[in-house]
Amino acid sequence: MVCLGNICRSPLAEGLLASKLPQDKFLVDSAGTGNYHVGRQPDARSIATAEKNGLSIAQQRARQFTPRDFDAFDYIYVMDNSNYDDVIALAKNESHKQKVDLILNALFPGDNVDVPDPYYGLQNGFDMVYEMLDEATDIIAQRLLEKSS
Repeated sequence: MVCLGNICRSPLAEGLLASKLPQDKFLVDSAGTGNYHVGRQPDARSIATAEKNGLSIAQQRARQFTPRDFDAFDYIYVMDNSNYDDVIALAKNESHKQKVDLILNALFPGDNVDVPDPYYGLQNGFDMVYEMLDEATDIIAQRLLEKSS
């Protein structure tokens, strides 16, 4: 799960998807394309939104996406088209590029819809993002579970 700073959208996406998959069979992580918040907890509004929905993400710490992530992960979901471009720019080959997709393509295949960044907005922006990511991760989790069985 990748966004810009790894403190708003991608921590929510990580927490949501991880909660829907068996931890002994799947590793879910998140990162940011920028290094602005490395080592920090998710934004307090993301933590509050997750907690309001029965999910704990306070233990997460921001990190920056690196080319090694292409080898560590089978699927890389980005939150918006800018994140997509930044991640693709780090890909070393076509196989790496094939791992990357916008997360909302799970809901709107091929439409390349962005998850809006709620950072500079109000709390309801975080709630809206949570709902979008919850729907998308339902579909992604189902697909992953079907492939693993």
